[in-house]
Amino acid sequence: MRLVFVTGSLVHGGAERHSITLANRLAERGHDCHAVYIKNDPSQLARLKLAPPSSVRCLHARRYFDPAALSHLHAFLERLDPAVVIATNSYALMYAGLARRGVPLLVTLHSTYLQTLKEKLQLLAYRPLYWSADAAVFVCERQRSYWRRQAVLARRNHVIYNGIDTGHWRSDPAGGEAVRRACGFSARDFVIGLSAVLRPEKNPVQLVDALGELASRGVPAKALFIGDGPQRAAVEARARALGVAERVVISGFQQEVRPFVSACDVMALTSFTETLSLAAIEAMALGRPVVHPDVGGAAELIQHGHDGLLFPVRDTAALVESLQALADPVARARMGENARAAVEARFTEHSMVERYEQLLAELASTRRKREPLRKRAEAH
Repeated sequence: MRLVFVTGSLVHGGAERHSITLANRLAERGHDCHAVYIKNDPSQLARLKLAPPSSVRCLHARRYFDPAALSHLHAFLERLDPAVVIATNSYALMYAGLARRGVPLLVTLHSTYLQTLKEKLQLLAYRPLYWSADAAVFVCERQRSYWRRQAVLARRNHVIYNGIDTGHWRSDPAGGEAVRRACGFSARDFVIGLSAVLRPEKNPVQLVDALGELASRGVPAKALFIGDGPQRAAVEARARALGVAERVVISGFQQEVRPFVSACDVMALTSFTETLSLAAIEAMALGRPVVHPDVGGAAELIQHGHDGLLFPVRDTAALVESLQALADPVARARMGENARAAVEARFTEHSMVERYEQLLAELASTRRKREPLRKRAEAH
């Protein structure tokens, strides 16, 4: 099949990583895959392994809705004539939906909640584009239920869990030890990791608050923030205010996060909103229990008390209690083993790609059935 993937950009983010992984793996299976990104942020361009180079292009949109960029995409799709177009999230859907002209359209949705008035107003424009899409893929059941209540549905609607390459995502003890030494962590330190772009919705300051409370209880906790972003200054300021600055390390953006996650004893998320976190799945695959706010598909990913811990969103006291429970090496080792087994059973990249490939083949076949009818109509 000839497939075109459309994303808003290639910025560091889980949705973009998901699209890149899917394009790469389907290309490895012999499909003719192409990638288009709308705004010129190529942060993850190196992750795309498509050939030839002309298989990847940027539309260089200069504003939110850029008619020139839309025209460029329309011409590209007319020339390429793909079997299916795959759009990632609503912004890419807007461009792909307006440019496709008869090509089956699949949209993958990676967000869960409408948080601002702007997003609610934008949904008025996006909703008809979802209705006209041939299929939508949600990444967890809770997400699909939420969007169904918002009347965000395509002609067909599926849930396909995110998946990762469990062969690649294996613990790296040597790399982890090297990172611990470089960060100044000792063997007795209880290192809590958070792997994310430090954006407001990731709420990274909450982990600093929890760290301060753990320190006051005598827990030798340290925090390793794996990433960077606009909330970095707020994290550093809160750490200074609480007197725990020497316990906080921020790594900056990392293309390879395995040794950094392996350096941690547990991983935490503190987000206000998540759908089905790739960072959480990756940490679990590395044998690290995850402390996760009960938001989005967290309860579909983590069995509380068995392979990780869930806590109410924004509840710092509950976060502290969960982290302190995992300061026990025996408890976290047991949960870490269970976490790895959970990923191997339910969240593998192979299973994810198989399901997408089957769905894309079904959509491509509907086009082949419609094509003779369209040609006969044009003839009349």
